[in-house]
Amino acid sequence: MVQLYGKTFIRSEIEAVSGGLSHAAGVRLMVLENGLERGNRVLEFRSGSGLRFTLLLDRCMDIADCDHNGRGVGWHSPAGFRHPSLSDYEGEGGLGWMRSFSGLMVTCGLDHILFMNEVPTENYIYAPRPTAHHSLHGRAGTIPAHLTGYGERWDGDRCHLWAEGIVTQSAVFGEHLELHRRIEIEVGTDEIRLSDRIVNRGFYRTPHMYCYHINVGHPVLEEGARYLAPIAETVWAAHADDYDRQGVGYRHLPGPRLDFHEQVWQHEMVADGAGEVPVALVNDRLGIGFMVVTRKDQFPAQYEWQNFQAGQYGFGIEPSSNHVLGNLAARERGEMIWLNHGDERCYDSSFVILPDADAISQAEARIRAVHDQPDSDFPSLTGTFRKIEGR
Repeated sequence: MVQLYGKTFIRSEIEAVSGGLSHAAGVRLMVLENGLERGNRVLEFRSGSGLRFTLLLDRCMDIADCDHNGRGVGWHSPAGFRHPSLSDYEGEGGLGWMRSFSGLMVTCGLDHILFMNEVPTENYIYAPRPTAHHSLHGRAGTIPAHLTGYGERWDGDRCHLWAEGIVTQSAVFGEHLELHRRIEIEVGTDEIRLSDRIVNRGFYRTPHMYCYHINVGHPVLEEGARYLAPIAETVWAAHADDYDRQGVGYRHLPGPRLDFHEQVWQHEMVADGAGEVPVALVNDRLGIGFMVVTRKDQFPAQYEWQNFQAGQYGFGIEPSSNHVLGNLAARERGEMIWLNHGDERCYDSSFVILPDADAISQAEARIRAVHDQPDSDFPSLTGTFRKIEGR
């Protein structure tokens, strides 16, 4: 059964009131045609609940726009959704990634995340390149996807909107990794389901690191918004030397600031009995929130990103395959994922709009049932990076 406009429909009833589902929900392929976005292929999803979001096919099938009943959810930075041909991954000392950084979700990986590192490459058996210089957050986010399919799928009287594609990151005498991505949502609902599978198609032993930079903007983010998470301990903060100088803690969020320096935290999250980690950003004034649910065995680490600079105002939830210590540290600690030919890793996540006060209350109860979060906005930093097993 499909829930639309406060009623429950079976498929024949929907077809009776219109020529098809598209008057209420659907997925449509478009091409952007102006400015720095020109040439980007986009899939626009409308779930029928008031949720609308777009996938940037030419940028890793990442989620760009996202809004619910006209209220923005996804972050729009000044960089915009520029076409990947304009990106300069290795530019500006490895920070060129910043010039394409915008949208609800940016994929980081596939063989590197976090800050710049020079790493050994003896696994690729090519003497002229003994090391690789990685820029910020890896290459995946500006690689175009090969779209393998999209549309609507009926299962009896239930309908799902979906898209699938493959993103290939490869080089001669280097890595050959594929990201197989599927995004779907059931018509009439507010839950986006994301399923990723990373496969080594090459024959070199290849490192793999992965992270989602999930970014929420105004109006979900505004002064008074709250970050909810099942935090066992706060491990690290990039601003530890001046921990409370800016007067912004991890939990209660301010409005835009002038001369704000970004703050990043790593929290040790607790999973529920099903192995899931729910976290959320909620706005009690507007009665809207956004929840991310990931798996602890897939994303054992998670960061919180705060960019409250006026004109760039955004908040980030970052589930990660590795600690914030970086690429070299992952190797030294035995926590790097190494993939041989045909090896794969899977990541299953969901993004949920919390459309009203009741949904916020239910999400908060779910999170608190897993673990209470620290009462202080400036919790003590433990510095304890727990060993990531199974690598």
